[in-house]
Amino acid sequence: MFKQVCVIGLGLIGASFAQAIKDNGLSERLVAVDRHTPSITEAVEHGLLDAGSACLQDVIDGSDLIIIAVPVQAVQAVFIDIKQAMDQGQIDADCILTDVCSTKVNIIEAAKAVFGALPLGLVPAHPIAGAENSGYHARRANLFVNHSVIVCELPSTSSTAVAKLRLLWESMGANVMSMAADHHDRILAHTSHLPHLLAFNLVEQLASHDDNLDMFRYAAGGFRDFTRIAASDPKMWHDIFFANQRAIVSALDEYGAYLQTMRQLIIDQDSTALMGLLGRAQAARRHFGHMLASTPYTDTSAMSASYNITPSNTVSGTIAIPGDKSISHRSIMLGSLATGVTHVTGFLEGEDALATLQAFRDMGVTIEGPDNGNLTIHGVGMNGLKPSKTPLYMGNSGTSMRLLSGILAAQSFDSVLTGDTSLNKRPMERVAAPLRSMGAVIQSTGHSGTAPLSITGRDTVGKPLQGTEYDMPVASAQVKSCLLLAGLWAEGTTTVTQPEVSRDHTERMLSAFGYPVTVEGNRISVTGGGSLQGGDIAVPADISSAAFFMVAAAISQNSELTLTQVGINPTRTGVIDILKLMNADISLSNETHVGGEPVADITIRSSKLVGIEIPEHLVPLAIDEFPVLFVAASCAKGRTVLTGAKELRVKESDRIAVMAEGLQTLGIDCTVTDDGLIIEGKGVASESGDVNNSQPVFGGGHIVSHHDHRIAMSFSIASLRASEQITIEGTETVNTSFPGFAELANQIGMSIDVDTGAE
Repeated sequence: MFKQVCVIGLGLIGASFAQAIKDNGLSERLVAVDRHTPSITEAVEHGLLDAGSACLQDVIDGSDLIIIAVPVQAVQAVFIDIKQAMDQGQIDADCILTDVCSTKVNIIEAAKAVFGALPLGLVPAHPIAGAENSGYHARRANLFVNHSVIVCELPSTSSTAVAKLRLLWESMGANVMSMAADHHDRILAHTSHLPHLLAFNLVEQLASHDDNLDMFRYAAGGFRDFTRIAASDPKMWHDIFFANQRAIVSALDEYGAYLQTMRQLIIDQDSTALMGLLGRAQAARRHFGHMLASTPYTDTSAMSASYNITPSNTVSGTIAIPGDKSISHRSIMLGSLATGVTHVTGFLEGEDALATLQAFRDMGVTIEGPDNGNLTIHGVGMNGLKPSKTPLYMGNSGTSMRLLSGILAAQSFDSVLTGDTSLNKRPMERVAAPLRSMGAVIQSTGHSGTAPLSITGRDTVGKPLQGTEYDMPVASAQVKSCLLLAGLWAEGTTTVTQPEVSRDHTERMLSAFGYPVTVEGNRISVTGGGSLQGGDIAVPADISSAAFFMVAAAISQNSELTLTQVGINPTRTGVIDILKLMNADISLSNETHVGGEPVADITIRSSKLVGIEIPEHLVPLAIDEFPVLFVAASCAKGRTVLTGAKELRVKESDRIAVMAEGLQTLGIDCTVTDDGLIIEGKGVASESGDVNNSQPVFGGGHIVSHHDHRIAMSFSIASLRASEQITIEGTETVNTSFPGFAELANQIGMSIDVDTGAE
């Protein structure tokens, strides 16, 4: 890659860089400069370096890459030596010059002072990597593996130099990203320089106490973890604090303001506000740790979790299904906008609902929990939300993004909604367009109208939203709910007319929070200007999650399952109606109401399923359950035909195409149509008339779920009638709606081995 690399400075970073160059064969020749003669001598004797010296001019001849790994305040002197070498013809003018310092503006200013015009090959860079020990002997060739390297591309730098340096860092295992130099310094001032400054200061503070021996002797783990970085090189940090003075002082001032706020909360014993601050901090730490370390939603190429399922043929037992995802979302939204406190039980602690929870925390709402499904929401009222300092991250949750669009379109402040790679490909104009008819200012992305969504606040627009009458082209609970929620702030009445009945959780919960809703057949109306009152919300078990186990019992042999206290909202029971039309043995008992929603115990037994033409009026009532219903249809006797289901094509994946692909992999004959699927069931009639679900319907094989949670769970259920093992790739997204799915499936008799991809 390079003819000769010259490393200036053999501390931890410089020596690790040299070792990585050597071990990966990235340069024909490797030389170094360091005033510490023993390090140079040892590096040459051990074969790490081809040559080394305390003087740059001794070794620099012919170098095409120079990396500067010295304290930041020493960089200008190094530039002077490099310019002299250029003037003497020892190196070419386009030699790549880079550094590893944690400040960048001062590096660029030093280069301007020495060279006048910035060199074509100057590429400031900063590897975000380090170790507790320093110096040449602490070097590690893998120090940069899976760590970020920030490259500050300059207008004066040649594109070739930037490309070669990026490739070099990537060849050493680093993740390279670009950032403007001044932005880099501001970010690092908060995330690196300020924590080091505070650690040094806290240790100095405690060391100055008369009883400092006891303080250090009895210090807990938190003190040791936080102050570990105070063992870093004082000279290096002395230089950094001065080099990035402006950004660090600004970060200190901001930190001081936050400390004063916390100090006053403690003095005032303001329990709610302090819990809000601590809860938001804890949630933010977990949220960003999840995003940055686990990254299940930011980079689908990194997803590696899978299910390896051994066929089994019988399930039995009584189980509790996790809480309803749709109701969990809405409990957070309306509870946050209500006056007073809302207590939620049965909350689904899945990734999608947690994304909604985090969004409202980011907008200033104090939320305690979740703790075993329990939440306490301290509502801020209809006009109490605050602007988030960062884009609101929705993960993979389309419900969160679409419903929040309606709420945010009515707020006084600007906001941005974004999600993972999958969510950012899904259509958002279906909510953005009707919101614009109400006066909302929303900018979607690209020609297809996807996220991120940028929403302009009403203070900028200058007037509130206006009520509207909207005829929905397709029944969609998300679009309906989005517009109804926006209508809470609109002038006049907002009316949504749907072509078919869709889920009515929003209407029910608005009523439960005391907000008047008018329902006249398929016309639903709200009038703006009202208020919500906090209260108790009990979230029933999710019928969409229960559907997997309904089908599991129906298609297997000698099976009986009871699912307790499942929500049977009539706008959600399409899956029960369709399974009954297919001759499934399903019965309901212990019917009651919980939090305004009807619930019941559902018992399912082995069934002689038959193929049907699915009535189109039932399609919106079972839209999320069709993937597993396709599995049931495959096990039925005869043909099943689905039409009127275009909505399935714009879910987490194109569920019609992806399910068809998987079913065909497992040996099922099916045909994709524009708005549905035709499945040739492989079930057979028993001569005795008894249920005979013992014969395999599916073969084995490898299924790609396209990181769609319902696809993954549906093909897991197919294993009950498979002849061989089924492997399902991309199953980590199951946690978006059904955390603990595999464990619960194994509890009733299935055999799912979860491979997280961890080494």
